[in-house]
Amino acid sequence: MKYCSNFKYDLEVGQAAEKEVGDMLANQKIEVKLDKMAKRTGNLYIEYESRGKPSGVSRSEAEHYCFVVGNLKLFIPTERLKELIEPLKGTKFDKRGGDNNTSKGVLLKLTDVLTVI
Repeated sequence: MKYCSNFKYDLEVGQAAEKEVGDMLANQKIEVKLDKMAKRTGNLYIEYESRGKPSGVSRSEAEHYCFVVGNLKLFIPTERLKELIEPLKGTKFDKRGGDNNTSKGVLLKLTDVLTVI
């Protein structure tokens, strides 16, 4: 965004962003995930399968995911998240997890997510 020192312009831009976030929170399905380890590891774990069946992001009906990492709330469209994890399936980033390691998911670096959204 181009720098502008005009308060009225800045206010309009800020109010437009506030409305966009307000509309998203009020009118869309959002899946909220608290990732306690991400702050320490720098990775998000994105589940896509459990007990041999699609789960997590693969079955989500949410338009957006919200990852809570410490005080950070990171919103990402679900379809974009699916695009990010697809090439990581079957690689070293594909990990078992969940209850008794019955789930599959991929590790996404927080820094990578921040640069592509």
